[in-house]
This record gives sequence, C-alpha cells and structure tokens, in this order.
Amino acid sequence: MSDVLLEEQDLFADLVGQPLAVTLLKAALMQGRLAPAYVFAGPEGVGRRLAVLRFLEGVISEGQCNQRQRRRLAERNHPDLLWVEPSYSHQGRLISRSEAEEAGVSRRTPPLVRLDQIRDISRFLSRQPLESSRGLVVLEEPEAMAEAAANALLKTLEEPGHGVLILLSAAPERLLSTIRSRCQLIRLIQLSAEDMQSVLKRLPADVDQEAVRQGLMQPELVAMAGGSPGALLGHVRQWLRVSPELIGRLHPLPTQPIEALALARDLTEALDGEQQLWLINWLQQHLWRLQKSERVLRKLERLRIQLLSFVQPRLAWEVTFLDLMEL
Repeated sequence: MSDVLLEEQDLFADLVGQPLAVTLLKAALMQGRLAPAYVFAGPEGVGRRLAVLRFLEGVISEGQCNQRQRRRLAERNHPDLLWVEPSYSHQGRLISRSEAEEAGVSRRTPPLVRLDQIRDISRFLSRQPLESSRGLVVLEEPEAMAEAAANALLKTLEEPGHGVLILLSAAPERLLSTIRSRCQLIRLIQLSAEDMQSVLKRLPADVDQEAVRQGLMQPELVAMAGGSPGALLGHVRQWLRVSPELIGRLHPLPTQPIEALALARDLTEALDGEQQLWLINWLQQHLWRLQKSERVLRKLERLRIQLLSFVQPRLAWEVTFLDLMEL
C-alpha cells in the first residue's frame, strides 16, 4: 500500500462522535462545491482542529487520504496554508500563546487576534497558491478580535478570492452577525461518555496516561471538560501546574482572615494571570459541588472580571477570600 495516497481509507476515520459535521464536509469535497469561508464551531477539544486538518487534506488531495500532505498540514509547513493564532505583543513583535509561555512573557490578559494578522490573511488569500488549487487560511479564536480587526476581516470576507478561510471558534455567537452570515457553519458537538473514552484510549504514547487517569478521578476537571477529551487534557495539564500544597489550602477555603491573606499572597506569587483565571473555573466547580451556592459563583465571577480589568491581583483575591469567609 502506498504511503502517499490511500484511496480506500476514510478521510475522517479518526474524527470520533461528529457524524453531522463529517457528512457536510464529505459532501462539499465530493461535489467540489467549497464555500469561500467556514466557521468550525464547538467546544474546545471535541475535534475541531482535527476536522479542519482532515478537510484541508481533502481539499488538497481531492477528497482522498494523503499521508504526505497530512504530515505537512499537521506540522503547518505547507506553502499554501496560513494558520493564525491569537497573539501577544512582545518587544515589537507578535508571539503565540505557546511562545509566550516558553519565553516567560506575562500572560495576565488573554491573547488577541490583531489587525496586522488580518492584513496578513488578506495578502495571503490574494496571492496565487503554489501547490494547492487554492490558498488555505485557518484563524483560531476569531472571537478574540478588537473592532478594527473584525471590520478588516469582514472586508476580506466580502472579497474572498479563490481561497478558503476557516474560522475556528468556540464562541461563534460573539462574532459579528455580518461575519457569521458570510460563512458556512460546521458545528461540532460535545462527545458522549463512550466516545470520550474512545478518544482517550487513542492518545499518543507521549501523553502521560497516569495524569489522564488522575484527571478522570477529579470531578471538577471532568465537569469543566464538558464532554471534551481535548479540554480534559488541557485541564489536567493546568491542574498539574498548581502545587498540591496550594490546592490543599483551597480545600477547604480559609476560615481565618490571616489565612485568607496569606493564601492570596502565595497564590498570586505562584501562578501567572492565565493560571489564576483557570483556577477560578476550578473553584467554581469545586465550591458548587460542595455548597450549591449561586452567591459564591457570583463572587468568583466578579473576581474574574477584576483580574481581566487590571485590578491588582493580590488585592482582588484577598477581598474575594474574605467575602467567601462571610458566606
């Protein structure tokens, strides 16, 4: 069997639990009727990126499996593919979330899709492709756009050229309605418990299976995953980055003011902004499971807004812990 073209294989065989999305994508490839723009929508970690990669493989290889193209797309080194992620501005250049983490760049606020990135997309789609029949662009988290970037993207969609632009979004409702109306929606859904277990069994060898097993034993992480194997893996990674000693001090919460103040200090010294925002999600799940208190959830949601609004983090955590003590 050729390592290059495997015609008898199902292009979407490894996309689990998404029959409607697969049907729509196969039909587009078989009929050769591609929309100029798509929104691949659904929760994080249910196979959106995998669906995009397999669809792009089909576009390049005329609906067939092609292992060489699959590798190139997965490594994002195909000359006709531009993959754009939200970025941080650091020392005069834009860097991705993973690059910011490796470089130790402050991640107090979430990354953004920026106007310069949208301009890069427009230029890429306007040029002639080198190998494929059309240029291929994937934009992750388009909901993380400022107004100027969103307006520039709308102009690009109004004159899409011969390329294919895919927006990869977990919150398509936050996109401008004029953007959504110009894109074909491919919706991916949460996986059933059975499908979720099936995906987790297929994890590559470099994934820490023991960590995944421990994550499945944490009801907060399972609830946060919401039927998403990818989200569960992400939450497990975040959970393992928080020291067990710190988790222990949150379970239960402090009952004395001096303990609350010390916990706020240690927490903000140990965790960066992105980790603190994740911890709020974990605390909401944890405390809801124990207390079922909407007031507690509102206090934590206020804390999230404060951290995103550049309130001094230690002070925000101190006030929140003291308020939770009163409840």
